[in-house]
Amino acid sequence: MKNKYKKILDIALLAFLDLISISASLVLSLLIVHAKVEPTMDLLYWYLINLVVVYVFFAVFRLYFIVFTSVGIVDTLRTLCAVLCVYIINVALSLIFDGIYFRACSIYCIFLFIFTLLIRYFKRIYIAVRYSIRRKNKNKIRALIVGGGNAGTMLIREIQTTDKIDYLPICVVDDDADKLGKNICGVNIAGTTADIPSLAEKYSIDEILIAMPAAPKADVKRVYNICAKTNCKVKTLPGIYQIVSGEASVTALREVRITDLLGRDQVRVNLDEIMGYIENRVVLVTGGGGSIGSELSRQIASHSPKQLIILDIYENNAYDIEQELKRHYPELNLLVLIASIRDKTKMEDVFKKYSPEIVFNAAAHKHVPLMETSPNEAVKNNVFGTLNVATCADKFNAKVFVQISTDKAVNPTNVMGATKRICEMIIQTIGKHSKNTKFVAVRFGNVLGSNGSVIPLFEKQISEGGPVTVTHKDIIRYFMTIPEAVSLVLQAGAYAKGGQIFVLDMGEPVKIYDLAYNLIKLSGLEPDVDIEIKCTGLRPGEKLYEERLMDEEGMDKTPNGLINIAKPIELNEQFLWDSLDKLQKAAKDETTQMKQLVAGLVTTYKPQV
Repeated sequence: MKNKYKKILDIALLAFLDLISISASLVLSLLIVHAKVEPTMDLLYWYLINLVVVYVFFAVFRLYFIVFTSVGIVDTLRTLCAVLCVYIINVALSLIFDGIYFRACSIYCIFLFIFTLLIRYFKRIYIAVRYSIRRKNKNKIRALIVGGGNAGTMLIREIQTTDKIDYLPICVVDDDADKLGKNICGVNIAGTTADIPSLAEKYSIDEILIAMPAAPKADVKRVYNICAKTNCKVKTLPGIYQIVSGEASVTALREVRITDLLGRDQVRVNLDEIMGYIENRVVLVTGGGGSIGSELSRQIASHSPKQLIILDIYENNAYDIEQELKRHYPELNLLVLIASIRDKTKMEDVFKKYSPEIVFNAAAHKHVPLMETSPNEAVKNNVFGTLNVATCADKFNAKVFVQISTDKAVNPTNVMGATKRICEMIIQTIGKHSKNTKFVAVRFGNVLGSNGSVIPLFEKQISEGGPVTVTHKDIIRYFMTIPEAVSLVLQAGAYAKGGQIFVLDMGEPVKIYDLAYNLIKLSGLEPDVDIEIKCTGLRPGEKLYEERLMDEEGMDKTPNGLINIAKPIELNEQFLWDSLDKLQKAAKDETTQMKQLVAGLVTTYKPQV
């Protein structure tokens, strides 16, 4: 209601100012043409008619609904059209009044056009003058803008018209050769992105503001790498779709995230396919309180399942996701169970009672160094926990079973990766003979932001002043975000035909050392000066690089070009089951030879001594 009254007052004030404008234009035009103003009835009638005509046409062309801080060329053209209509009416009126005001018509409309624009441009003129005065403030943050397109223009204009941003735009860079030498809102386009280091030094730039929300990720990564050569802090503008939808304003500059440096666009999935097989189904997510499991639960909850069952052994995480889903989806039929997938009897009870139709098995021990010192626990949980859930899915006729795997399962050098490879072998074997259940596995790389991810560790180490620890200068990894990982898992369930291993095309692998270096640089700090980068040596079970496929596997495409299918390797099923029996007994007996036993089953696994 308060806003409604404010709008009415704003329109009334504008109408009053237009009244003054009409009167002043009329008087000035008569003084110029006739050198005097004689009050007559004809003049009064002309004045009153003009009031009505001007207000009508100004209303028709919406000149009373202008946002003064963003008034521009479109508003100017609308004003011109309105005044031209007023001029035509005045020409007709002058004929009615025997032509005595004909000569004054043109001058009157010229003054009316000028005064109307001045009234509507007043705030922008005032802001521009104020900004010119503020430019002399030496405490302003000197900024270089990357991107001379719409987003860059919006950013510069926002900086120049608000007190909320304490920046001073010094120059712009853009790779469009036609823009070089020109200016945006008075700020010179001084060079291309290749010139960023020299321009930053020349103009004593404090911060670099990247306004390239629509650019491909590869181009953005290239710009970040150039910015890393400077000593400037770097911030970026949110996606233009966020600005348009109102999720973020142009002022919402944010710190550079490590996800910006991956150099590829985020994987997208067909949500219709996802909704088609999840909607009105009973869905079970094991490990539902973990990083992947909780995001899976969020996405599934938004697609109207008949019932969502979250199963996790860790009650705190399970409680957190339960409360979150209850807040956001109060109508959701949600059941949270505290249980271990190791417990075969409990798993059978869950499947018998609730008959889940779709199963996402995200429960697992995933921390490589911890599993190196506790290999029996890795086997008990990852191998036989998965076997329990997969066997129950087959026995109780679930429709789809999706196993969460990892690229560490390929030619593994650690027991965690080897156990995940055994999980893939189990679901492929069971899936081969299952009459009612489609079994698939999803293999992906390091998940940014997940429990144990290196990126939060880097950010914490930087905030604490270092050192930032990297195990080896040449270690490389494939990376993906949690939403991407979950998208792949959900899409895999839609594509499931049985026995497949889905692999995400994660672009080029990234050097962990370079990630640490760039994250420090883009935080406005100097590596090994402000923040030390310390190489600590490879951890037990860690290797320099991860692979997505074994030599025996080929690759088939899916309708989603970034999701591939690894062709299944033929397995000796009897040998698999015999080996599993030995592993189970050895794990129960707490053998000290577990790694060697696992290596006997996963021939590509070479345990580190």
